[in-house]
Amino acid sequence: MITAENLSRVYEMGKVTVHALRGVSLTIQKGEFVGIMGASGSGKSTLLHLLGLLDKPTEGRIILGGIDVKDLTDRQRTRFRLKRLGYVFQDYALVPELTVEENVFLTSMVRGTPKEEYLAQSHQILDRIGLSDRLSHKHNELSGGQQQRVAIARAMVNRPEILFADEPCANLDSESSRNVLDLFKQINQEMAQTIVMVSHEDWHKRYFNRIITLRDGEIISDDPPS
Repeated sequence: MITAENLSRVYEMGKVTVHALRGVSLTIQKGEFVGIMGASGSGKSTLLHLLGLLDKPTEGRIILGGIDVKDLTDRQRTRFRLKRLGYVFQDYALVPELTVEENVFLTSMVRGTPKEEYLAQSHQILDRIGLSDRLSHKHNELSGGQQQRVAIARAMVNRPEILFADEPCANLDSESSRNVLDLFKQINQEMAQTIVMVSHEDWHKRYFNRIITLRDGEIISDDPPS
């Protein structure tokens, strides 16, 4: 499903060179729920952004679903992300002018999915995550946990091959965080959804099938949770 070989990412910040990743290699199988963990500055989000085609490695290669993505043009990368990948971020990234329903079907509409189909898909996923009674609400009428569930619905509506989540609970209280993680676990188990999630919270570990821990841009462990 995901193979990364010798990934490095170097940023030039004025006269300072930052080695965010240093020769990372890994494989993630279909249906795994993988946590990427480590201290701040360890390279967690950098790795997620490379695997999710939101950034490009300085060196190394990434194979997603059998495709070596370094051979894709920028346009092809965009289409690949839109059709085959889903994303959930810590800031929800909802469009404030749109309703819950509109936020969820927006990417399907951009893809050119017929209206009848994207409406049905949106209603189905919103019903699955318990927000079917919030279709016409806007983001300022929802709690933080509800907004994040809308973001998850938007990411899942096209049934992505891989769902990437970058600190999705960072702005949530403990109860809302548990609800979001329970939902991720449910999606993973019931839909065999591959999920790669960045986290720094120790108590999140029990939700993952496997934990990849980074330090200073390198993998220091790759194990199931203890």
